[in-house]
Amino acid sequence: MPIAVLSPDVVSRIAAGEVVERPASVVKELLENSLDAGASQIEIEIKGGGVNTIRVSDDGCGIPSGEVELAFQRHATSKITGLGELEATTSLGFRGEALPSIAQVARVELATRCEDQPAGTYVQLQNGVIREKGVRAHHRGTTVTVRDLFRNVPARLKFLKSSSTENSHVVNLVTQYSLAYPEVRFSVVVDGRKSLQTPGSGKTRDVLAEVYGVQAAQAMLPIEAGARQGDLTPHVAGYVSPPSLSRANRSYMSFFVNRRWVQSAMLGRAVEKAYEGLLMVGRHPIAVVCLSVPPQTVDVNVHPTKREIRFSHEPLAFNTVYGAVRRTLVGGMPVPEVEFHAGDLAAPAAEQQELDIPETGLWGGVRAEASATPQSPPSRLPILRVLGQVAGTYIITEGPDGVYLIDQHAAHERVLFERVLSQISNRQVEVQALLEPATLDLSPAQHEVLSRKGDLLAGFGFAVESFGDRTCLLRAVPAVLAAKGVEQAVKEALELLEDDADPARRQEHIAASLACHGAVRAGESMSPEAMRELIRQLEGTASPRTCPHGRPTMVHLSAGRLEKEFGRG
Repeated sequence: MPIAVLSPDVVSRIAAGEVVERPASVVKELLENSLDAGASQIEIEIKGGGVNTIRVSDDGCGIPSGEVELAFQRHATSKITGLGELEATTSLGFRGEALPSIAQVARVELATRCEDQPAGTYVQLQNGVIREKGVRAHHRGTTVTVRDLFRNVPARLKFLKSSSTENSHVVNLVTQYSLAYPEVRFSVVVDGRKSLQTPGSGKTRDVLAEVYGVQAAQAMLPIEAGARQGDLTPHVAGYVSPPSLSRANRSYMSFFVNRRWVQSAMLGRAVEKAYEGLLMVGRHPIAVVCLSVPPQTVDVNVHPTKREIRFSHEPLAFNTVYGAVRRTLVGGMPVPEVEFHAGDLAAPAAEQQELDIPETGLWGGVRAEASATPQSPPSRLPILRVLGQVAGTYIITEGPDGVYLIDQHAAHERVLFERVLSQISNRQVEVQALLEPATLDLSPAQHEVLSRKGDLLAGFGFAVESFGDRTCLLRAVPAVLAAKGVEQAVKEALELLEDDADPARRQEHIAASLACHGAVRAGESMSPEAMRELIRQLEGTASPRTCPHGRPTMVHLSAGRLEKEFGRG
């Protein structure tokens, strides 16, 4: 085939495919235009997963009537005028591709009016060509309506997910921008049902309350940025959760650079490193991290959708974020100092294999090194005799070769975890009906997951039904919860269901979450009978030496070690 220049129509269609991946891409481009226009109120309405209808309306500055047609010309923009401005742009949009790309793959109507114009301007486009233009009454600002998305690109339409999945992507997108622009009042209506409404008060904590719930918002810690070192050092602001408030996946970490929502593995690593030693393996924080940097130190033009950026001083950005989050956590939750004395009981390196920490738990774990090659211990426990309880947390038992200190919470987690997996495998999940239904308020993302995967949630023993826009009724729970942490257990299960991971892996994660919420707590006094029953059940598990999260359930002090400590060895 000879080399030939593609026709303008093909070029436009290819370019549109890079910018418009799914309905959420359309909402993102229109939303960013509204924010660049200085809008204080933005309303988004979608129908049929955004394929049937997308409508974005704002009260921004509007488009002058003489520039409306030009706005649909490729690479026509009011954001920049030259290369120098591209390298220092602070606007969300700058390529002039959004409106023409959308018009190539959908039917588009636009109505707009500037403050100084007596009437609004209306245009309608098909296949990127203006078919109708006229004068129409309109408030100050712009309304863009997109219909029949991908009607002329059936291949792209075929790869879209279900309507509920596409809805959740849109709601999540708007949620992110509401966190970056708390002074803007955002509203999202999905198929006639309001899914998100932010107050526009200018306070990020108010948006957090709307998105993640009042309790979570109240617990969040404002980031302590510290003194700025030089002009190139990013300024960090936002909120992070205390270690006591965590989630089962990373989707609750949001990053903004100069108020642009970005995907950054580097920033994610910086935040999670700040939590090292404070969060259990497999748990992740809630974080809203906002960086302000000189525009010339970041490249926002490296991805067609502008979701990824590059820092000219990446180590500086990493260290600044890590330091700010770590200071916040230490200041909000002082880390106690632990002193070690010569008389403390501690196994030497050669005997550390007696702790029996596996190389990896469900989500990993670290094995203590031994100077000699350890023998693989049997999976079953020896017969143990309960002696008592320490600090309402550890059960003291005696075995054939010394003393075993057992973490009651970790041990009970292991018992419940294997019980839940067995019940699910046999399709005989034990359910406890509630005397009175409990009312739960869900985040927009959680409610979308419930609408899509409620049947999977029921498979774990939850009987949940929608009750209003963002409220649900909980009528039954898995029996292992025993009324403990029910609300958090439901929300955590929804978060885990949101992850499209391997079903078996996801099943294990949810079982571990239920076990954690249902297990006896540290500091909870147990009767001798209850302790004996727990030890008996632990002895019957397949992996009694670790909890589902990889932590050890017990520490073994051998008879030889005790004799040495008391000078008998």
